[in-house]
Amino acid sequence: MTDGKAPMTDDDQKTTHFGYQTVPEGEKAGMVHGVFTRVASRYDVMNDLMSMGIHRVWKDAMMDWLAPRPGQRLLDVAGGTGDVAFRFLKRAPGASAVVLDMTEQMLVEGRQRAEAEQMAGSLDWVVGDAMALPFADNSFDVYTISFGIRNVTRVPDALSEAYRVLRPGGRLMVLEFSQLPNPAMQWAYDRYSFNVIPAMGQVVANDRESYQYLVESIRKFPDQETFARMIRAAGFGNVKYRNLSMGVAALHSGWKL
Repeated sequence: MTDGKAPMTDDDQKTTHFGYQTVPEGEKAGMVHGVFTRVASRYDVMNDLMSMGIHRVWKDAMMDWLAPRPGQRLLDVAGGTGDVAFRFLKRAPGASAVVLDMTEQMLVEGRQRAEAEQMAGSLDWVVGDAMALPFADNSFDVYTISFGIRNVTRVPDALSEAYRVLRPGGRLMVLEFSQLPNPAMQWAYDRYSFNVIPAMGQVVANDRESYQYLVESIRKFPDQETFARMIRAAGFGNVKYRNLSMGVAALHSGWKL
């Protein structure tokens, strides 16, 4: 006899975090997809407001350290509206880029930006999963992911996929919110994050809940040293990180040697 319910999968039995909630692994991707579908139309505006425009400085710092070279092929995962890919292509004549995101609406917003039309010949937009990239081994020179890896259900799987699709000598670079080394500064930053950002999301995007999740997901992400160890465990060498704005965000770099 059966009760008519589908059998539980391994992903349903394992749990992970969605912000401060504990949820079955199999449900997280759909929940994250819902968040970014809801915020897509206001995503760029909210990024500017939440960070007071500093996210642009961080992305420029990412490009400075990355030093894009002509002819390179970039995969920008969780690339959303194209910010990083546009910067990369502007600095690397003859380069090409693929922007991959699990949320089609984010890619739609990216394709509507003026830069997308100017770079259409060297830019592709792909709906896909960071944990199961739809690309062959050794396909890219550079892999970037900005403010996206903390939303992945199984971060080690995403890092392993990054290693797989990079060519030997290829480079991984991750830009993510991180932890401030000073407890008093972290306390002040948390007060801003939890009290101001969700309220701002309600006013600007009419969506407090999604921005509450985004703030919680930042607090759940590993600190700089822990994440660096995760990158090394995926096989990358010469792993280093740089704090940005005293650790509000951090850049992590690794190489497929």
